[in-house]
Amino acid sequence: MLGYRFSQYTPLPESAKSDFEKLLKIFMQLVLITSGNVAEALEWLTELDKQYKVTSQNYGIGDFIEQLKKEGYIEESPRDGELKLNARSEQNLRKSALEEIFGKLKKAKGGDHQTFHSGRGDEPTTERRDYEFGDTLEQISMTDSLRNAQINHGLDNFFITEEDLEVMEREYKSQTSTVLMIDISHSMILYGEDRITPAKKVAMALAELITKRYPKDTLDVLVFGDDAWQIEIKDLPYLQVGPYHTNTVSGLELAMDILRRRKNPNKQIFMITDGKPTCIKEGIRYYKNSFGLDQKILGRTLNLAGSLRKLKIPVTTFMLATDPYLKAFVREFTKANNGNAYYSGLQGLGNLVFEDFKKNRRKNF
Repeated sequence: MLGYRFSQYTPLPESAKSDFEKLLKIFMQLVLITSGNVAEALEWLTELDKQYKVTSQNYGIGDFIEQLKKEGYIEESPRDGELKLNARSEQNLRKSALEEIFGKLKKAKGGDHQTFHSGRGDEPTTERRDYEFGDTLEQISMTDSLRNAQINHGLDNFFITEEDLEVMEREYKSQTSTVLMIDISHSMILYGEDRITPAKKVAMALAELITKRYPKDTLDVLVFGDDAWQIEIKDLPYLQVGPYHTNTVSGLELAMDILRRRKNPNKQIFMITDGKPTCIKEGIRYYKNSFGLDQKILGRTLNLAGSLRKLKIPVTTFMLATDPYLKAFVREFTKANNGNAYYSGLQGLGNLVFEDFKKNRRKNF
């Protein structure tokens, strides 16, 4: 049979494909930990291979590097030949973070917050949950409920109970503007605990969720240390901790400025931190005190929390530490702002952020 064979598009053998996918998953995690340093991530991967034999005789790290280039995950800088991520890899990191965090969330019962406005045209989704007192008949999915009754009770003596009922989740179309604040002070990597990588994962997953599922919403990301500055979503994998104190006031002031420019009626701030505020700026001078809760710094922080409350901008604080004096600060801050606070381990951070984001979208602030 005559014809042309396009060798460039010949599919990879299944074994090579599976080896590549396995190594790609590890490589992407290492890239995030090394803040986007491809060369360092590949060095780590080589050491892991040396210790744990993650490659085979037929497919080595060199093959993997070449395939990364061929598949368009990394590219060489024309100036100095340095390997770097491209836009595809950055998006792949966000998708992986979304699957890792959001994919593990369990269905939750309805919250205690009453909603006085339904938003602009709420719509049913494909998600289902158990019936709860107060749900209306139009929310009940009859097909799913009848199927449950048949499975639970059989056809010979068919009947349906409250436990068989399933309800269609509804998605409210109100728009929300969110600012995510990430602490990059030195304490985020102190004592051998990496807190910044989970924070980056949560930020990337939240960005991917909002971009794909809630395109009319806005998400702005800022980081704060001695100062605060806004970063692009594409820059999240490269985020690093610096030799900084914690200037919470500067971060909140920048978040307020960003939200003033947003026209959405619903606005909120998520703050991921592991410590107390230890720094404020007075003119061009930094006032710092890392020893306990400084009343001057605390006063400025609480005043700002009160100002945000008057603007009806709640701050949800995700505290990655459980020291008693830190809890005392968070309690004061939350009371001044009338916001929310969570004390989270690194494993539970993503779950808390997503559940709070979903809950806040279903109510008007």
